[in-house]
Amino acid sequence: MKKSLVKYPFLTEDVEIYERDNGHKIVLAHKEGELANVSTWVKTGSINENDKINGISHFLEHLMFKGTHKHKAGEFDRILEAKGAIVNAATWKDYTFYYVTLPEGENSQNLYDAIDLHADMMIDPVLPEEEIGAPFDMNDKTVTDKRERHVVIEEIRMRKDQPWTKVYNTCNYNMYTKHPYKRDVIGTPEIISGVTQAEIMEYYKTFYSPENMTTIIVGDYDKEEVLKRVENGFNFNGRPNAPHTVREIDSPVAETKYIEEKAHVNTGYMMIGWLGPKASDLKSTIRLDLISIILGDGTSSRLYRNLIEKQPEPIFNMIDAEHYQFKDGNNFFIQANFKAEYKDKCLQLVKDELANLLNNRITQEELAKAKKKTKSKFAFAAETVSEIGETIGYYMTVCEDLKLVEDYLKDLEEITVEDLENTIREYLDLNHAVISVLLPET
Repeated sequence: MKKSLVKYPFLTEDVEIYERDNGHKIVLAHKEGELANVSTWVKTGSINENDKINGISHFLEHLMFKGTHKHKAGEFDRILEAKGAIVNAATWKDYTFYYVTLPEGENSQNLYDAIDLHADMMIDPVLPEEEIGAPFDMNDKTVTDKRERHVVIEEIRMRKDQPWTKVYNTCNYNMYTKHPYKRDVIGTPEIISGVTQAEIMEYYKTFYSPENMTTIIVGDYDKEEVLKRVENGFNFNGRPNAPHTVREIDSPVAETKYIEEKAHVNTGYMMIGWLGPKASDLKSTIRLDLISIILGDGTSSRLYRNLIEKQPEPIFNMIDAEHYQFKDGNNFFIQANFKAEYKDKCLQLVKDELANLLNNRITQEELAKAKKKTKSKFAFAAETVSEIGETIGYYMTVCEDLKLVEDYLKDLEEITVEDLENTIREYLDLNHAVISVLLPET
């Protein structure tokens, strides 16, 4: 087993990374206090799906809590919540992760119990038919089953009625040609209604492999004892690793792509999206973070000041900028909710603000303020065991290199206005943008 150390900013001890012979990684992080966090990040999400199984990663996340050969459905939650634990999971494009945050207990006994239960859930899920619910035809209106299949389908239906989901999905889909990122993580009712238990279990066995898993323990504990428990609990019994897939990364659209749709909404919604660098390109990723803050993060941002505060009549209800990080390439978005009758004016105003990032240069004051906010967020992420676990999981899974955190603050401080301007020219050209607009039907 290979061991490496990472100097994690704001922590009092180096983070220890252990890579086992089978590829499974164990990360031990020390954080003083009475709470501990146990999590496992799996390198699978919609990135490993196709049109036939879109949504299976999220469906499997739900089913992982439905029992093992040792523990029946619901037992995992009941035992841990009785100890004061918060238990949850999440699925996104590059990953699925499961976590437990709880008081460590006397002599770390709660932590040890959580590790044992968590490992059992991750290694030996049963995915019982009676918990999944039988496959069915979506056209059959007589089906009234309330099991997990139908819970997920109802979740999909609720999301599809949300305006922001509609405008985001359209923008996201049109930013890509072939890459799996173009699909909605949650899938479709038609796929979830028909996927079988055997197909879900096959997906689990393929992608919940040793090399795809990183288990992270954050807290104040005996590292030797915890390492031994994680090793013993995560006994893969020779499970093979998932096949390595090299995906073709899409190029940005060659010219501005505009899509306008109608829905049962009262106001207009807009998203402008661009493809960006890989998350592991730390310097470019930080620069785009800073640009998103200067352009559209909070009431001091340019978009808010110029398009909401200073407008002679209210046009925008809200507007901001977001930067999403992904393994195969980040996304940058400007998103707005506006009075639909001013659609053309809104779009032109946003385009003008984007151009003004270069024409009306970013000031040293704006840069310093964005750096301060970014540093504060980074420091806050080292305040709690949950935040530390999530940050480590992100770097290990999406960036595939926790050592990047060692240079984060140095890279942040070295960034100049000229660096931001070059990044704007490289990634935020309107000629390579997708614009999605959702308007009222009447």
